[in-house]
Amino acid sequence: MPDLLHIVYLVAITAEAMTGAMSAGRRQMDLFGVCFVATVTALGGGSVRDVLLGHYPLSWVAHPEYLWYTAAAALVTTLIARALRYLRLVFLMVDALGLVAFTLIGCDVALRLGHAPTIVVVAGVITGVCGGILRDIFCGDIPLVFRRELYASVSALVGVAYVALQASPLAHGAQVVICLIGGFLLRAAAIRFDWKVPRFVYHDDGGH
Repeated sequence: MPDLLHIVYLVAITAEAMTGAMSAGRRQMDLFGVCFVATVTALGGGSVRDVLLGHYPLSWVAHPEYLWYTAAAALVTTLIARALRYLRLVFLMVDALGLVAFTLIGCDVALRLGHAPTIVVVAGVITGVCGGILRDIFCGDIPLVFRRELYASVSALVGVAYVALQASPLAHGAQVVICLIGGFLLRAAAIRFDWKVPRFVYHDDGGH
């Protein structure tokens, strides 16, 4: 992956691991559970994508150091958890950047494998959101991405924009920067203005 995306990726998996550790802490898990949930949160999206696309080895198998990064981030989180409550906005912004970076990395993998544009976008969304989905499932919560948050939608839009830019004369680095900035600003605006996805509400009244 390009150097810029790789740097953002490392920051993102560290931040995602910390959010996973915090979620595990709220469920009073032991240290193994904390490290497990943190690692799944950080690396799960890419793993799901690679299994579905038949892309091997998985990223953490090819780069075992990622497991150490995420486990270390989880353990550090247990030591500084009380201080982290004051950094919620920072985490949200890093998470927004991570969402976009994960999406672009997922799209890149699918592009290199020669998949159709639709699959490229789907691969990006899977990479961007599946880690958080797995975290919430393991912690017994309804996944955040299914609760009206403008999250998966941002990932999908970034994927579509990235695919569209492939036909442009812009250098690949410029395409990445445009999508990183645009996707980050969109997610940040969604957080700031509380933009939501419309809900479907159905009440089973027994047929009456």
